[in-house]
Amino acid sequence: MRIGELSERTETPRRLLRYYEEQGLIVADRSPNGYRDYDESNVDRVAQIRGLLDAGLPTRIIKQILPCLDKPRSIHFPDATPEMIATLEHERDRMSERVRCLTRNRDAIAEYLEAVLSGDRADPARETSMA
Repeated sequence: MRIGELSERTETPRRLLRYYEEQGLIVADRSPNGYRDYDESNVDRVAQIRGLLDAGLPTRIIKQILPCLDKPRSIHFPDATPEMIATLEHERDRMSERVRCLTRNRDAIAEYLEAVLSGDRADPARETSMA
């Protein structure tokens, strides 16, 4: 697929896709006329990259952990320094905290919606008093 289609399907600006390619996060073949041609697997890869970027990971670390996201998994980090391991542990813990916070917020919204929706159905007088 061409860059425009990948951009549309992933809701990612073309400029960002070119940046991901420059950083070695995604790979495009080149057609004889020079157009980029992306494999279907790049749709999921871009979603993974965006999720990791949203979680606060820098592209240099994302590039190193992308092989862990492939199947079959091929994990080999000959240059994993103690600093990189500490960074990944910190980011993992930070993501876990964000997941807990998002879960609490989702549950609170769900409770609120449930109360509002059941309250609206149970009390027709409430609707008329609000009008």
